[in-house]
Amino acid sequence: MSTPPAPALSVLDLVPVRTGQTSAQAVAASLHLVARADDLGYRRYWFAEHHNMPAVASTTPPVLIAAAAARSSRIRVGSGGVMLPNHSPLVVAEQFAALEALAPGRIDLGIGRAPGSDPVITQLLRMSGTTSDVERFPDHIRDIISLVSPDGATVRFSSGGEYGIHATPQAEGAPDVWLLGSSDYSAQLAASLGLPYVFANHFSGEGLERALDLYRTGYQSTEAHPEPRTFLTINAVAATDAEEAEARALPQLRMMARLRTGKPLTALETVEEARAALATEADAQAESIMAAARRRWLVGTGADVRAQVAEFAAKYGVDEVMISPVGGAFDGEPMDAATGRAQTLELLAA
Repeated sequence: MSTPPAPALSVLDLVPVRTGQTSAQAVAASLHLVARADDLGYRRYWFAEHHNMPAVASTTPPVLIAAAAARSSRIRVGSGGVMLPNHSPLVVAEQFAALEALAPGRIDLGIGRAPGSDPVITQLLRMSGTTSDVERFPDHIRDIISLVSPDGATVRFSSGGEYGIHATPQAEGAPDVWLLGSSDYSAQLAASLGLPYVFANHFSGEGLERALDLYRTGYQSTEAHPEPRTFLTINAVAATDAEEAEARALPQLRMMARLRTGKPLTALETVEEARAALATEADAQAESIMAAARRRWLVGTGADVRAQVAEFAAKYGVDEVMISPVGGAFDGEPMDAATGRAQTLELLAA
């Protein structure tokens, strides 16, 4: 029985913040990880957008992308993604046009429709927007694609006349635009717009096969993208032995359970804190959520996880897998480094 070919590997980073770690230390750890992924040959490195979460420091992808571009020389850097209803399309276009000028040919603009936070934060983010921002999501995507292009966009007045708009004065290129999502809607919209598409499998594996089928069968070819283009995300932890890998997966599994059960969110526990809490808590619902999530994650030795990644890619017909390295930290590991996450990237690239 032949072994599936190894897919290209990329990285998704939420910039996790663990107990006792400052935001500055968490960002420093992620920037070290960017440089390591660049050295290891990973294809791209994306930052997510989340707000008001004690365990997540990736609130502003454009700022992190700029820092990552300065710390790397080859790898593509981008957003996974910018939650578009929170922002003006022109501001997003200007930010990513500036990033393209900083790192020509290396910028990805991944766009999502979800808020990335709770209703209170969503309202604060949208105070200067309108209630129709979500409904106008497809129009805003088209606007951004036009604005970041060298030709720019044109406003036509009802009274006659035109007004040209450019996200940057003299663009030579534009970021690659990807549509992100975890629903039938996002898959169908990406297909109708002829855009590359990524299903957020790391967050929810429900509906993956249907979404890919809707995207591929309904794809409308464009000059820029004549064929459907997609890859998948997945949570992974690799270590030198399976026991260590399972231990490092525990803090993020517990965080996932807290999120899904509506419990107050905290900084990410260390492995020791997670073990101690499990020994004293009895929560059947949380344990069920953790068990279900663990079945979807890839956890084990480097060789085992590499094989699982290849099988995963072959099963869904993709040639790239974006790893969300969710390995937690043990007490005493450096605060300005991501030892477990770096180990995952190194072992998968071996």
